[in-house]
Amino acid sequence: MLRSKVTNSLLANEKKSLHRFLMLYIIMIISIISLISIYYYQYQKQLMMLNKRVILSDYASEQARKIKTLHFLFPEQNTYPRDDRFVSAIYDLEYQKIFSLLKSKEIDFNKELYITKDKKIHFVKVFDDYYLGAKYLILEIDDDGLWLRYTWQDIIFYGGFGILIFSIIGFFLLNLFLSPMKTSLSILDRFIKDTTHELNTPLSAILTNIEMIDLDKTSEDNRKKINRINIAAKTVSVLYNDLTYATLENNMHSSNEKINLKNIIKERVEYFDILAKSKEIDFSLNLQDSFLMVNKNKFTRVIDNLISNAIKYNRRKGTISIRLLRNSLTVEDSGLGIESNKLEYIFDRYSRFNSSEGGFGIGLSIVKDIINEYEMDIKVNSQINKGTSITIIW
Repeated sequence: MLRSKVTNSLLANEKKSLHRFLMLYIIMIISIISLISIYYYQYQKQLMMLNKRVILSDYASEQARKIKTLHFLFPEQNTYPRDDRFVSAIYDLEYQKIFSLLKSKEIDFNKELYITKDKKIHFVKVFDDYYLGAKYLILEIDDDGLWLRYTWQDIIFYGGFGILIFSIIGFFLLNLFLSPMKTSLSILDRFIKDTTHELNTPLSAILTNIEMIDLDKTSEDNRKKINRINIAAKTVSVLYNDLTYATLENNMHSSNEKINLKNIIKERVEYFDILAKSKEIDFSLNLQDSFLMVNKNKFTRVIDNLISNAIKYNRRKGTISIRLLRNSLTVEDSGLGIESNKLEYIFDRYSRFNSSEGGFGIGLSIVKDIINEYEMDIKVNSQINKGTSITIIW
């Protein structure tokens, strides 16, 4: 059985909350794992350097004995001792080179063990006595990078596994936290359906009887009362149509037809004229002929909601400008405006511009659903106390 769009919208809101939470949660987990990875990298590097220090210390002792022997045999024997396992150099007390086989020129006499920029490991041994005039013995070996490769493999494997596990845990925790909200939304969904069902008969009776009244035969006082009833009934009618669409019509198969938007807009402006006049709002129409292949009832809901919101959130004695071009429709009001940080949420179901206006906050959500169904674009521009402009482009 297909889910209704109202359910899908609720789920979409839940998914937004889910995605935001998971995003923050994953960022936090990645940050923690990155910090752990840095400490792990430093630990592995220190462990590698400790192992190299033990090895190079033994090499240095052997090389020192050879240099000491050469010192006493010099000048009869004057060949500097070499070793296949490392290369070395000797420097005097003033850090001047006496003899060197080093490939790296980067030498730090203040450190016992370090890695150069060109990936060489240096070990510095200080002589107690001067042999061959040398005070410092530097040993050099290549850093093969195996420790770094294995370290990165561990970080990527265990870090990725950790992110996956914590993400799954976060997903289930969030579902647990969202459970009360899901229940509340489900109750609200059922309430809307029940309300829609109960509104049908009395609302139809009110609107039918208002149309049957001959206003020419009624007194001025009664005409004002009937007018107020008509305004209230049409306000409820717009809400009823939205609720009906949200719970029933959108789940039914509907066919498209070629419609003249100009004629429909004129009809809906005439329908809403009594609501607009109750706030002394004037319409300004600039309508060109424009035809669309859409479902007439659905697109009527789009126009109704745009006009209804423009009236609801407009100021008294304001204006509503409706501009229809060949490939776009713009409804602009001179009302309250919407804060910039709230613009991205105005199409969320059950969201409203402010708490002073009534309604369920589903009108613009319906507009967005229908616009998305027909793969159109919708743009919103708004300034506080200047008004809001909504443009649909196809």
